[in-house]
Amino acid sequence: MRRTPFYNFFIVALLVTMTASVSAQQVDSKLPWSVRLTESEMIRYPESWQLDFQPKLKWDYCHGLELGAMLDVYDAYGDKKIRDYAIAYADTMVHEDGSITAYKLTDYSLDRINSGKILFRIYEQTKNPKYKKALDLLYSQFEGQPRNEDGGFWHKKIYPHQMWLDGIYMGAPFYAEYAFRNNLPQDYADVINQFVTCARHTYDPKNGLYRHACDVSRTERWADPVTGQSKHTWGRAMGWYAMALVDVLEFIPQHEAGRDSLLDILNNVAVQVKKLQDPKTGGWYQVMDRSGDKGNYVESSCSAMFIYSLFKAVRLGYIDKSYLDVALKGYKGFLDNFIEVDKNGLVTITKACAVAGLGGKVYRSGDYDYYINETIRNNDPKAVGPFIMASLEYERLQK
Repeated sequence: MRRTPFYNFFIVALLVTMTASVSAQQVDSKLPWSVRLTESEMIRYPESWQLDFQPKLKWDYCHGLELGAMLDVYDAYGDKKIRDYAIAYADTMVHEDGSITAYKLTDYSLDRINSGKILFRIYEQTKNPKYKKALDLLYSQFEGQPRNEDGGFWHKKIYPHQMWLDGIYMGAPFYAEYAFRNNLPQDYADVINQFVTCARHTYDPKNGLYRHACDVSRTERWADPVTGQSKHTWGRAMGWYAMALVDVLEFIPQHEAGRDSLLDILNNVAVQVKKLQDPKTGGWYQVMDRSGDKGNYVESSCSAMFIYSLFKAVRLGYIDKSYLDVALKGYKGFLDNFIEVDKNGLVTITKACAVAGLGGKVYRSGDYDYYINETIRNNDPKAVGPFIMASLEYERLQK
């Protein structure tokens, strides 16, 4: 289509109108932080599918992360517009036969599972059978998900033999909740095995941390030729792992064999997180095994994830109550160091790593320079969602 001067004028006018509309909307500063951030995101992204800076429909983990947090806000405070915002995404993406726009089962990507978690509550509330069909479809992915000989899931089909800490969060909480809701106790052992196997492959005995990933075949250039481990502990990867632990433990019965292994891992994570908390900001570094080194920085998404995980783990009795002080220091530090509020009350979270990974077409080496030079941006959903959840945990304490 030929773009006439009138067309160009129309587009500019539309953008100005949208910007003015956003700037005109207010967020009440008297509301709890969880609500303020939720409302800010709803103003920034009028359609829920636009979350994560998306220009088109996408079924990926970030939508599930943020919208799940928003549904938690709805559960806590009961604002129907928040519930409707989350349901709108599900309604847009899920078709009557249970198929999901932009989801391809045979990609066998654990990243595509996480957004399914919001469908449990949406199906429960709407009773629309298409959501149950979609849940069953996502669950069926586990049957064909490629595995290593020890049963550990590959992160994606395109990443053979690799277990990433990220992938545990993407798949295991959905897997555990589906088993819980559908009376499939035989699945709990497999869920537990994912955590234990990943811990065994990524644990660094020199510092007690867990590396970002492991290539069990030891063929990737980023993998140690002896251990298969990646070079560093990425803060957000360990944050994903911590959140996965506290979320999964809610669904696995206390009598289940192997559940204590998850508690042991979680308690080790808590020890390391406490040890590496930055005394000045209360946050955690992008590369945890190089905390404080030149070029490294205190990063918002992993900080939010650790704060949420500690709050929840203390509340549910998974770790000692003394860790509440670590969480509270982290929460106050987050407000002081990562939160900005504009004249209309819209809340912004700063200093989040946009993305980090290993290998791929544009090869990511996983060395120190790689992690500290990835893009940093504001309002990344990997920081927004966990901070909403952390705020809800904090707000529980105030009641």
